Amino acid sequence: MKKNLFALTLAIIFGFSATATETVEKEKKEVKTDESSVAWKAYKVTGSHNGTVALESGSLIFDDGKLTGGEFKVDMTSMICTDLEGEYKGKLEGHLKSDDFFGVATHPSSSLVFTKVEASGKNSYEVTGDLTIKGITKPVTFDVSIYGSKATATMKIDRTAYDVKYGSGSFFDNLGDKTIYDEFDLVVDLVF
Repeated sequence: MKKNLFALTLAIIFGFSATATETVEKEKKEVKTDESSVAWKAYKVTGSHNGTVALESGSLIFDDGKLTGGEFKVDMTSMICTDLEGEYKGKLEGHLKSDDFFGVATHPSSSLVFTKVEASGKNSYEVTGDLTIKGITKPVTFDVSIYGSKATATMKIDRTAYDVKYGSGSFFDNLGDKTIYDEFDLVVDLVF
């Protein structure tokens, strides 16, 4: 009887210890690309243009309900301008897809891989990731907010870091009102 009681006690102690030390599995949540959006806005001396680009694939990784990683691929051939119509819309989209800008014939996709995620408040995180555009990878840092099955991120990207220098006052003189600012904005709304 004492032997059985001792064995039962050990089983309970080790059982609780094993349960307490088990780690929670990381959970990978696929992004619903057809319900998610990536909007861009670029600025020039005389105004701005905006549009969208489609997510090809994406996922967020959670550990015990907290964001710990993510990976995304963007279809650069899907880039459109939403503030123009007709001939000017077609011309701008063609120019953005040309080698002057994103060279989508050679570089049809861009990607972002999270490398560091730190909680910065309830439901918010500061994320550092490797952004690849035109085959060039550079680190970027931005904020992500998560509510339920939705995530939002806003980031400012310096296009010249990815060899997108057309019309940049940082590289060309005497552009005047043809100057295009180096930074553009991305607003990403994800559903997973």
